[in-house]
Amino acid sequence: MTEITVAPLADVTMPRPRGSVRGRLQDALPKLVLAPSFAAILLFVYGFILWTFYLSFTNSKAFANDHLVGLSNYQKLWTWTFETDPPSGWYTAIINMGLFGGLYVVCCLALGLTLAILLDQKIRGEGFLRPIYLYPLALSFIVTGTAWKLFLDPGIGLEKAVHDLGWTSFSFDWVVNPRMMIYCVAIAGIWASSGFVMALFLAGLRGIDGEILKAAQIDGASGFMMYRRIIIPIMRPVFFSALIILTHLAIKSYDLVLSVTGKNPGGAAELPSTFMYSYTFTRNQMAVGSASAIIMLMAIAAIMVPYLYSELREKSQ
Repeated sequence: MTEITVAPLADVTMPRPRGSVRGRLQDALPKLVLAPSFAAILLFVYGFILWTFYLSFTNSKAFANDHLVGLSNYQKLWTWTFETDPPSGWYTAIINMGLFGGLYVVCCLALGLTLAILLDQKIRGEGFLRPIYLYPLALSFIVTGTAWKLFLDPGIGLEKAVHDLGWTSFSFDWVVNPRMMIYCVAIAGIWASSGFVMALFLAGLRGIDGEILKAAQIDGASGFMMYRRIIIPIMRPVFFSALIILTHLAIKSYDLVLSVTGKNPGGAAELPSTFMYSYTFTRNQMAVGSASAIIMLMAIAAIMVPYLYSELREKSQ
């Protein structure tokens, strides 16, 4: 019986010549696909940032002009803040930014971490609870703010419902009280963003190596000590990511303020974002609005740049 040997098939994927037209087109195809979006980002993001930066050094009013006035617009903002009586809208915006931003960031982090820890216990009904917590994320800030405005309205919302139940002395008029409006904005923002923070923390918790936790349990570590000494330190990148996202949302909050307060009567809930829009588009002081926008950008950069630097430095080591 004769033995038949079959020669291996030749590799049909021949390498394409580097200098061929087809090869060059295939190499350039990803760049050609990304080029339009890259050009749009350069123009409509970084280009307009540079244009806003330039306008902040001019005396532009209702329309842009090229009459440079140096740092007078920035000086005007801080002069209004510290030397005028009563304080200016920019002063109110800075104070409210501290109140709103602090409450918004701290409460979202605390509530999101708490919910994530509870869901990480493999509780029954997790698949039902997780979408409920994430539901506010699917709503825009306009819808969220409008819903909370109606809920907190003394005439039709929470206060009226409690009065109908017989507690006639109950009072909750924060949404119409100029001194308390900013706290209503914070409540709406916390409700809208806590589910998103919970999802970040829950993903981080589920990504921790179980062997580390088992070893800690064998060594006698309690649940509280495990979270304090092991789990939370491991989740440091998640904390920083959530902090940056929440800070960015807090600084640029505009639609949430207007929807909760009803066009911000009297500037009681003024934030840098509402101040910038007001001075740029309704008060015909485009240069002052541009200066406030650049200050907002610098505030975000002051948080993001150190974080990005530390992350890149760790990866390079």
